Amino acid sequence: MFNHAPADYVCPFCRLVSGGEDEWRTQRDVVRRDELATAFISPRWWPKNHGHVMVVPNAHYENLYDLPSHYGHAIHDLAREVAIAIRTTYGCDGTSLRQHNEPAGNQDRWHYHMHVFPRYAGDGLYFTHPQQDFTPAEQRLPYAYKLRQYFESGAPN
Repeated sequence: MFNHAPADYVCPFCRLVSGGEDEWRTQRDVVRRDELATAFISPRWWPKNHGHVMVVPNAHYENLYDLPSHYGHAIHDLAREVAIAIRTTYGCDGTSLRQHNEPAGNQDRWHYHMHVFPRYAGDGLYFTHPQQDFTPAEQRLPYAYKLRQYFESGAPN
């Protein structure tokens, strides 16, 4: 319903969830996954909110309108766990979650995804745009490492 992906769309999130990689997303970006959802460090960064995480369903659904409720619950639960991990490990002041649907809603990848941002006092997240270029894997790795270590430590969520 209300889909915009072209017929030949190759989904980068499906590739990552299935164990594949591309030039901007690697398996080292994945910080947590369960049966229904996967969380990974996004290669697109905002100027003062580095290391934000994307949470996606493991099955392909383009947007919120298509997403079955059990996937929505799984994504929300994983986003909550990631927000707590970010708050605990990044030294940030808070977190924000956001999600977009359709071009008019600023969606530009045709697979449902939720952003989990670290927030800092005065960071201006909602008044800035993402950096033009994707962030190299080497710069993403320390953030992924922090979050994986947090989850592997059995920290409470």
